[in-house]
Amino acid sequence: MPVQIPDDSDFSSFKDQCLNADGWISRYNKGGVDCISVQQKNTKLIKQIVCKDVTAETLYDVLHDTSYRKKWDTNMIDTYDIGRLTVNADVGYYSWKCPSPLKNRDFVTMRSWLPLGNDYLIINYSVKHPQHPPKKDYVRAVSLLTGYLIQSNGANCSTLYYLTQVDPRGSLPKWVVNRVSQFVAPKAMRKIYKASLKYPEWKRKHNPTLKPWMFPEQNTLPCINVADLTVQRADSLENIDESGLSEEKTTQSDDEET
Repeated sequence: MPVQIPDDSDFSSFKDQCLNADGWISRYNKGGVDCISVQQKNTKLIKQIVCKDVTAETLYDVLHDTSYRKKWDTNMIDTYDIGRLTVNADVGYYSWKCPSPLKNRDFVTMRSWLPLGNDYLIINYSVKHPQHPPKKDYVRAVSLLTGYLIQSNGANCSTLYYLTQVDPRGSLPKWVVNRVSQFVAPKAMRKIYKASLKYPEWKRKHNPTLKPWMFPEQNTLPCINVADLTVQRADSLENIDESGLSEEKTTQSDDEET
């Protein structure tokens, strides 16, 4: 299936999904973080948090800045940009740690972004890149649709929505699903918020004018022909059964704070 770079209608549809919670079930609501989900074959999860003392533009920068992400995303193993498609679309790699004893997952995704009035949107879905096939020690997961909606709530306040629909390529134990909705997802939102509070000071000391997501002329990534990419179909990847794995007992980590 050929890759289609998102247009305005795709961004508008994503925004509607973030704001319309009809039929969704609340999984967690505490400490300013609201997580809701709908159970289906590929579970969707929406997370929402109001970020006081953080502008929408700062949140947008934090979510784009891969150098800074390594400072706050403790679930990440590795991330890097592969190449650019247009002034507001690129292809990248991301790998993340799964709860032990599950295998770690990774993704190759096409990401696109759009500032729209007082809103900022970032969306991605999985693609196949001929030079970045599945790796031996990871399970290649599939992002069917994942992204962020950032809305300004005034001069120095914003709301962040995160919607994800992912096929992890495997049958996961119920304890994993519960852990993600009750601990990992809310904590991740708070991490983004805390990272955003510290970002302006960090950025002043680290290439303060470098923001290729805002200034395309700064982008030095190699160009990729969209014709070289195809949509990553889940059924073409390995599917493993981890449903029988038991949770390893560990002390409560930073990712499990409530």
